[in-house]
Amino acid sequence: MPYLAIEDYGIIGNLRTVALVGINGSIDWYCSPNFDSSSIFGALLDDRKAGRFQIAPIADQVRRKQFYWPSTNILVTRFSHEDGIAELEDFMPVGFDADSPSYHQLHRRVRCVRGTVRLAVTCRPAFDYGRAAHEVQVRDGVAIFDAGNDKDRFSLATDVPLKIQDGGCVSAEFDLEEGQSKTFIFQNDDGTGKPAMLPGSEAEAKLPFERTVKFWQDWLSNCTYRGRWRERIERSALALKLLTYEPTGAIVAAPTTSLPEVIGGSRNWDYRYAWVRDAAFTVYAFVRLGFTTEAAGFVNWLQNYVSKHPHTGQQLPTVFTIFGEQVPDEVILDHWEGYMGSGPVRIGNAANKQYQADIYGELMDSLYLYNKHVGPINYDFWVRIRRRLDWICDNWQLPDEGIWEMRSGKQNFVYSKLMNWVALDRGVRLADKRSFPGNRERWLTERDAIYEEVMTKGWNEKRKAFTQYYGSDDLDAGALIMPLVFFMAPTDPRMISTIEAILKQPKDGGLVSDGLVYRYPPQPRVDGLPGEEGTFNMCSFWLVEALTRAGAHNAEWLDEARMLFERMLNYANHLGLYAEQTSAQGQALGNYPQAFTHLAMISAAFNLDRTLGKG
Repeated sequence: MPYLAIEDYGIIGNLRTVALVGINGSIDWYCSPNFDSSSIFGALLDDRKAGRFQIAPIADQVRRKQFYWPSTNILVTRFSHEDGIAELEDFMPVGFDADSPSYHQLHRRVRCVRGTVRLAVTCRPAFDYGRAAHEVQVRDGVAIFDAGNDKDRFSLATDVPLKIQDGGCVSAEFDLEEGQSKTFIFQNDDGTGKPAMLPGSEAEAKLPFERTVKFWQDWLSNCTYRGRWRERIERSALALKLLTYEPTGAIVAAPTTSLPEVIGGSRNWDYRYAWVRDAAFTVYAFVRLGFTTEAAGFVNWLQNYVSKHPHTGQQLPTVFTIFGEQVPDEVILDHWEGYMGSGPVRIGNAANKQYQADIYGELMDSLYLYNKHVGPINYDFWVRIRRRLDWICDNWQLPDEGIWEMRSGKQNFVYSKLMNWVALDRGVRLADKRSFPGNRERWLTERDAIYEEVMTKGWNEKRKAFTQYYGSDDLDAGALIMPLVFFMAPTDPRMISTIEAILKQPKDGGLVSDGLVYRYPPQPRVDGLPGEEGTFNMCSFWLVEALTRAGAHNAEWLDEARMLFERMLNYANHLGLYAEQTSAQGQALGNYPQAFTHLAMISAAFNLDRTLGKG
């Protein structure tokens, strides 16, 4: 079947992994048991070879809608045609004991709400990214898919008679009358030790659903945000929560790999890992909304997983697995064609060897906020932080690959220098707040030296703006974060001039096209990679926030900030979810859903609402 648009997917999850469910009722992405495990259903990246699990009506002219069960991550896909209406409820159970078999299950319940509906079900796993063959057998109503090893054994339980098809697939067709329903439970048997089973009673059948509803609604009730756009903020919070790995506290950048930054392009990366930067920003968003447990989980991941590998005297890796281990090197899956033919498909990420100096600023800012809003940093952790601050003093002048993970060589990126300033600034503040011992005088000296250097070497007098790196004439949307991290007053003439430069269209040297912001000039390419990319959603929200904060200088900018924010809300999909980028035609591009986008949206909404409330 043809590929769905990226924005035509909803997401469900259990705080260990996720599944992407298309508006056509097909699960086209699912890795188990964890985010970075090999895929079981991967039709998102190869429609023919990579496996899917679809439940959908057999009818012409079917109308489809998707929505979430109120205040939850339970997804409902509604199918309507002239003979009847069916609803498909998809979820992964949560709220059970940590060792519960429920965490290895994916539940699908389809019910007829009007008339009569004939439906078809197809379940075709493809183990190990489609590289491992498997056998299938059906016993006592349970289909067992077995690749002949210890980890690739799954089962599907249902009371619908299943038929074995070629290619390790099972299928069925069945009718539902109004009020009738059928349940399908797909399970990773490696985590349970036995095949999936249907519930023995109606009460038993309702338990996973009801407990999952209660878990999500109880979690969301802790949200302290009461301002404008509350429902959109809550949906972004629910999406970010799905990207947390509860057993360790890690936060992944996105749950997918190799969704392209432009259709047909090769900018396809694996984001199923925990970038220190992304996770630290996400902590900021959670703290803003009152979700302190998630912030504590991130600090737990740093202390108990990342810190098990000593990094004293060397750079801190940019990205880790959810268990704090080194991310695997990039491997290309050349047997898959990629989303809509956009190869290559990659697993692993070469960013594991890059030096991205900005991560220390995001990390220290999140730890400062944690200490302020969640709980005190302990002394032993402070000792490790103190060593890192000393290391920054010795190394902040080194060039790096930057926040955008350039593959064209190291430069003195202005954003990286800025975030090194943030690291030392927050380190000094934290030390003073807690009266911790440390090399304050040196930290202050180096912090001020970074400031002076950014103001001299990072400022381009010809462009009247901060540019991407020392000596560059190219703008970089990363400069928009300067007032957000209190490096510079939002009304400082240099900041105003930089915003004005960025607001111009790319053909005039700016970065904004129809309210959408490119990370850096789309042409010529400076990142060492072929092809184009879309506008970067996080940067669009950064522009909203920069305009909001500069509204005191120019009241029209506050109006523009609100208009841009409302426009960005309309670039979310029908469920309120965002990918990494947006095309010129408004299509979602890049991995999806993207933590960066949702956390920037939360921050922009929080500050815009607060500023509008002062009027």
